Amino acid sequence: MTIGEIGAVLRRRWYVMVPLTVLGLLAGLHMYRSVPVSYQSQSSVALLDSTAVAELAPAFGNPISNAGGALVVTADVLIRTLSGTDAARDLRGLGVSDPYTVGFAANTSGPMLTLTVTGTDRAKVLKETNTLTVFAGEQLDALQAAAEVQPAYFVQTAPVVLPQTPVPQLKSRYQQVLGVVIVGTASGFALSFVTETLVVAVRRRRAAAAVVAAGAEGPAGVPDGSAVPGAGPAPRRRRRPRGRPLDATAVLTGYVALAFFIPSNLTLPGLGGVGTPANVFAILGLLWYLATWITGRIRPPAGTRLPRVVLCLLALAVLGSYLANATRGATHKEVLSADRGLIGLLVWVSLVVLVSAGVQDRARLDALLRRAVVMGAVVAAIGYYDFFTATNIADHISLPGLSSSVPQITTLDRGSFTRPRSTTAQPLEFGGMLALLLPFAVQQAFDPVRRHLSGWRRWAPVALMGGALPLTVSRTSIIGALIVILVMVPRWKPQRRWTAIGLLLGSVACFKVVVPGLLGTITTLFASFLANSDSSTQARTVKYSAILPYLGERPLFGRGFGTFLPELYFFTDNQYMLTLAEMGLVGMLALLLLFFTGIHQGGAIRRLARTESDRELGQAFFASALVALVSSATFDALSFPMFAGMFFLTIAAGGSCLGFVRRAAPKPLTVESPCPPASPHPTPPAAPSPTPGPAPLPVP
Repeated sequence: MTIGEIGAVLRRRWYVMVPLTVLGLLAGLHMYRSVPVSYQSQSSVALLDSTAVAELAPAFGNPISNAGGALVVTADVLIRTLSGTDAARDLRGLGVSDPYTVGFAANTSGPMLTLTVTGTDRAKVLKETNTLTVFAGEQLDALQAAAEVQPAYFVQTAPVVLPQTPVPQLKSRYQQVLGVVIVGTASGFALSFVTETLVVAVRRRRAAAAVVAAGAEGPAGVPDGSAVPGAGPAPRRRRRPRGRPLDATAVLTGYVALAFFIPSNLTLPGLGGVGTPANVFAILGLLWYLATWITGRIRPPAGTRLPRVVLCLLALAVLGSYLANATRGATHKEVLSADRGLIGLLVWVSLVVLVSAGVQDRARLDALLRRAVVMGAVVAAIGYYDFFTATNIADHISLPGLSSSVPQITTLDRGSFTRPRSTTAQPLEFGGMLALLLPFAVQQAFDPVRRHLSGWRRWAPVALMGGALPLTVSRTSIIGALIVILVMVPRWKPQRRWTAIGLLLGSVACFKVVVPGLLGTITTLFASFLANSDSSTQARTVKYSAILPYLGERPLFGRGFGTFLPELYFFTDNQYMLTLAEMGLVGMLALLLLFFTGIHQGGAIRRLARTESDRELGQAFFASALVALVSSATFDALSFPMFAGMFFLTIAAGGSCLGFVRRAAPKPLTVESPCPPASPHPTPPAAPSPTPGPAPLPVP
């Protein structure tokens, strides 16, 4: 269905679209006027150890300041105490009735806390923030006094940021108004096409009944269903649209282009990190698919249901965690984050549905994968510019109407090298995304269908992506590249395999000459990781045990998808740990099932493929899914929009490709059908040759 046809349907069914849209606008206007503006004030306090610690502590020591050997643990104890019900009751007695939050200060790993109060009365919010700041110090003293700690060994609180003047929080207000308007408009859009389908179905039934009646009562000699004299002129034929009609591949190409070439930190105001133009375009693409599907112009191909079923299980886990978040008394910021999580889930659903159910032709699926590889190569080329110029080109890109969802993005360095991020939000996302697409670039370079192209057109994406991975100076990128090599190279024929090994060794030598010191820095990263002496690795692993208390509180569905915010809690840098905290064990099982579904699809394509090209494509899907499985243990992968988008796109593409391969594969022989299917053009049996009859008896 083209854009013009969609517009024609909306014009014909204006009596459905217009009232619901106007109703949504009126509801949004009423909410804008009725919902009061909320104000927020913050203060920060730091924990300082006692001066007596410089001397040898007595035998009993201080069980709070010495717990874990760091004041970070003391800060965590204080946060849990202030967040408890007893502290909330005491604060209500002191006049703090508005919602408040206590958490670690953002972008710090020390014992520094941020206290936040949100309310509708500006003067009251400021007073409550002062009360909460004083109460935090009193509560810490009470904890230590209850543990019989001598006053000389008390840990003290020191305000480092005094209670700030409350500022209006208009963002949440606009989000609520925009949500109501979007619901009204989307409802009108969907119901318009439902009405169109019902009206067309009624007209078809009436036309069929009229044709039957005309055939039964018509004059003799007029066959049933033929034109009846006097029935009016025949309907005019529709004009064929010029060019290729709009299909799922064209829509997905637009999504990939927006995701790759607009920096992922640029978002629409009020939507946070999920409000990238690519995500908004994906949701519009889902509306296009629903309109086309409702009107009966598209049907999901056979054998492509698996990725949609698995995503449905993940969606149920996300919805379960959303309900769990609503029942635990979450803060306002966590509620907004949970709402944004639902928007992100809708984007993933859109990608999986558009690819697995919308792509109807195998050639169009191959075209989509080729376009994704080419655009990924361009993103990799931008990464080279960032690396060799020691800058980030994304910092200099600004588009009207978009704002940065990640404030103060700076150039990241490791050793003496600048870590490129191209148009992504972080070097880890840049390397992870390239590792996802690298197997498809290799498969397309060897594809016999593309051998008529010049060598640089086939191998340039491989060189750009593969060469950009070490430039990120990241263990995630190197591990991803090794997985691709170990999965794909052993399946090749010996001649190709040894040639590839030689090229890899030559590439390593080139890196050692062109970028001196890079290989040594990467080697040091892995050596310090294996020796457990790397500070970044220790900072990640020390937080893994801190996830367990949150998992113990809500083991099944977690605290809510998207609610484990770093400014309220801490960075996890591990998708599995983050999933346990946000979606519990149910969400973890759904996520693992999604990863293993991608691996299964790649293996099934390789087993059922009838051509060497399809077998290598199946191996590429296998390698890409395995990269996602392993990389998710090194950073919170699904929190980054570009990596998450490419992951769900490749998972859905694997399901679509598996459906095409299954339909083309010969059916297995069974007991009921022991013979292979007959050829559509059977060869006529040869004429039997005359057999000699019996010899005549001799005549006497």
